[in-house]
Amino acid sequence: MTKRTVLYPVHQELGAKIIPFAGYEMPVRYSGDKAEHLAVRNNAGIFDVSHMGEFIIKGPRALELIQKITTNDASLLHHGKAQYSCFPNLTGGIVDDCIVYYIRDNEYMIVVNASNIEKDWNWIVENNKGIGAELLDISEETSLIAVSGPKAEAIVQKLTDFDLSGLGTYFFHKGTYNGAEKSLVATTGYTGERTFEIFLYNEHALRTWNDLMEIGQEYGMIPTGLGCRDTLRLEMGYMLYGNDINDETSPLEAGLGWITKLNKGDFNGSDLLKKQKAEGLKRKLVGFRMVENGIPRHDYEVAFEGNVVGKVTSGSISPILNIGIGMAYVPTELSKPGSLIDIMIRNKPVKAEVVKTPFIQK
Repeated sequence: MTKRTVLYPVHQELGAKIIPFAGYEMPVRYSGDKAEHLAVRNNAGIFDVSHMGEFIIKGPRALELIQKITTNDASLLHHGKAQYSCFPNLTGGIVDDCIVYYIRDNEYMIVVNASNIEKDWNWIVENNKGIGAELLDISEETSLIAVSGPKAEAIVQKLTDFDLSGLGTYFFHKGTYNGAEKSLVATTGYTGERTFEIFLYNEHALRTWNDLMEIGQEYGMIPTGLGCRDTLRLEMGYMLYGNDINDETSPLEAGLGWITKLNKGDFNGSDLLKKQKAEGLKRKLVGFRMVENGIPRHDYEVAFEGNVVGKVTSGSISPILNIGIGMAYVPTELSKPGSLIDIMIRNKPVKAEVVKTPFIQK
């Protein structure tokens, strides 16, 4: 059965186009993808991302479990800090990507993708055997509102006495927000703009959304859906699980070596990843921009000198650059910026150039 977030009635009232996504009925757009995209880049947008999953891991062996199941080094975290990470599997692929939050000594929160909540939970439970950390799935009782854009901080600040300007990227403040106790406001986001993700119990979500919407009017903030969230993240070269990374893609191939700490000690799949690094990668995830007119789409073939060498993992028109951009896995020898490849659009090769990401500078 398809689920709905507690903010579903609001999206209906706002006239959003609702689509099934990750087991939920979610707003894909309100006014239009491009208008919403530009609002986030220039002013602010507000997203309902309550479909995401939240797990609590606590107890004296919580860190031991997290170190086993993630690639990043969670021992470097301290109170109020978060880190991007991923769950490696035992065959060199990725179970999911995630964000780990250090709540307090021996207590962490892990946020996972909505489509993988059950899969990730089962993976963590299986890996917890013999460790015995305390696990809590708080996804169903937690709402998540994201405000993103150059004016996001001014808007979110109006509902709290805590000085948000002191929060660097990937930090958070836990406490009372807009009268809601035990809330968490984090500077984690998926757009490349200054973003505040507000985790709060479901009963406070509607009031907080409405209060933020009212405040946001004077700043040009509008409600924004999953459509523009996808083009915003693509312009930054941020990966989407199920498209750019999955159970068959290595974090090293995906360019996630920076969150894969092979010297932190053993973790799931670490021997395979060390071997892969030593032997050299056969393929890499790259960004590309169209040289000729064309819109690249997920699963379009990538060719070089008439031979298929890969597939597009994500692709669209960049609303800022107004050209086609995308990501794809290509042989390592074609991964250098400046390499020319062909994207097969309607069975015709259309020229593209491998470029460094992000596609736009922030």
